[in-house]
Amino acid sequence: MPELPEVEVSKRGVAPHLENQEISHVIVRDHRLRWPVSPELEQLGGAHIIQVERRAKYLILHTSKGYVIVHLGMSGALRVVPAETPPVKHDHVDLVLTSGLCLRFNDPRRFGCWLYSIEHPSLAHPLLCELGPEPLTDAFDADYLFASSRGRQQSIKTFIMDNHVVVGVGNIYANESLFKAGIHPKRAAGKVSKQRYQKLVPIIKATLAKAIEQGGTTLQDFTQVDGQPGYFKQELMVYGRGGKLCMTCSGRLKEIRLGQRSTVYCPSCQR
Repeated sequence: MPELPEVEVSKRGVAPHLENQEISHVIVRDHRLRWPVSPELEQLGGAHIIQVERRAKYLILHTSKGYVIVHLGMSGALRVVPAETPPVKHDHVDLVLTSGLCLRFNDPRRFGCWLYSIEHPSLAHPLLCELGPEPLTDAFDADYLFASSRGRQQSIKTFIMDNHVVVGVGNIYANESLFKAGIHPKRAAGKVSKQRYQKLVPIIKATLAKAIEQGGTTLQDFTQVDGQPGYFKQELMVYGRGGKLCMTCSGRLKEIRLGQRSTVYCPSCQR
């Protein structure tokens, strides 16, 4: 599933083609995504796109007629193509611009979403209004994370993956960050010291920033807007490497499941 870096890469790819452009019309070929495509989207003809934003793993298209909320789901991808480009299988939504370009959404598994909100969704929409801070902002720091963790018995890995605590630290990047910080993923969040949070938070920020710089992580479905894969996979030190040798100590990496997600760690390096 695309995580925060992949969504940020998608945002940066489409924004220059969408911002300050006028929507000609919207084509919906299949309304049956994770939630039915909002019918209001087909009334956006004539609207101007003011800004493309990202909140957590959601893209928000700020238009003169309201807001469009886009989620890539597990297999969704966005492409900017000439409007006359024939659609292929699983091309479910087209946002056609008067410039002659088209933002096209392809989603084989149909777990993505295209929704409409009259108000800014970060303030009003139930999917976004209760989310935690963005990890690459000053609002996410060691003091905040330490205070939020007090009394928590859940594992540190599931804690930092909780979108009510901080958004966008998905499974891949939680594995990698905890390894680099030397923290065992099963350790209770409430028992992690402030000193260790002071080490962990900058590592989370740096890991996510590096992934964005590398174009995200391509494991199965994700590609960038131009069709190129994300190259952060080459930087992975533990994720997907269960049973292989640790790159730091040459010990054997162990793979378990936490919160129903694959978790790989080094029993020697992480305490």
